[in-house]
Amino acid sequence: MAPARDRRTGFSRRRQYSAFLGYVLAVAGAVVGAVLLVASTINPPLFASARMMVASITAPVSSVLDSVVDAAASVPQGIGTYFRVHSENADLRAEVARHRALLLKARTIAYDNRRLRALLRVRDRTPEALVTARLVSSTASSGRRFAILNAGRLQGVTSGMPVRGPDGLVGRILEAGPLAARVLLISDPESLVPVRRTRDGLPAIAAGRGDGQVDIRSVNATNVRFAPGDLFVTSGTGGLYPPGVPVAQVGTAGSDSAVAIPYASPDSLDFAIVERPFMPLPAPAPRPTASPPVPAPAP
Repeated sequence: MAPARDRRTGFSRRRQYSAFLGYVLAVAGAVVGAVLLVASTINPPLFASARMMVASITAPVSSVLDSVVDAAASVPQGIGTYFRVHSENADLRAEVARHRALLLKARTIAYDNRRLRALLRVRDRTPEALVTARLVSSTASSGRRFAILNAGRLQGVTSGMPVRGPDGLVGRILEAGPLAARVLLISDPESLVPVRRTRDGLPAIAAGRGDGQVDIRSVNATNVRFAPGDLFVTSGTGGLYPPGVPVAQVGTAGSDSAVAIPYASPDSLDFAIVERPFMPLPAPAPRPTASPPVPAPAP
């Protein structure tokens, strides 16, 4: 059935009122627009004042609408932030738990260390620097490794004193003269230095090779693996060298023995420090003198 051509609103009052209201708004809008156009042409200041008044009225409404839109847009971001913060919080709690275990272990080790020191009556000793002198020469062509120090007995230097540089251990005083001393370098074949590995405290011996390098040899363990980059410092065993002085770093991997490079290079070292022995030997006890014979009593 074809639609009726009559487009009138019919007898429905709602449709009639809606159509009438639409016409009224259209005419009112046209009239207001015409008035504003004439006012902007004839009296621009008045039009500007009216425009600012309308803007002042609509500004709060726009602010409220913007706030509503921003709040609605921030809902997904807030949800994502909540889940991300929850995950980071869980990670931080797990990290705190791991650190708590390490802290408890460190406290236990520190307590055991204090207790053992109290039982053994071990006192910390600080190495005392005796003199700072210049290394005037060093051997580089022969199989022996010596250096000459321009300080001797007049400055208090005696044989057996350790010599170190700013980077690590150099050696020990072998002979001392009035104004000079000869230093046995740690790379000399006759040099043996007790050391330990920094990462696990493994005891070892740093023996000179005569070619500017040292051999790191395990002391009381077999099948010990030395990895490149292992650091060795003096252990303090023997009482000559203070503990904790850098000695050498392993260059190539090895089992039970490895080649290491000393930290201190006498060829490029200008000054060295002579220290007193870490735990010097006690002075020898005086020998008892023979008492004079007691005269026999007279008869």
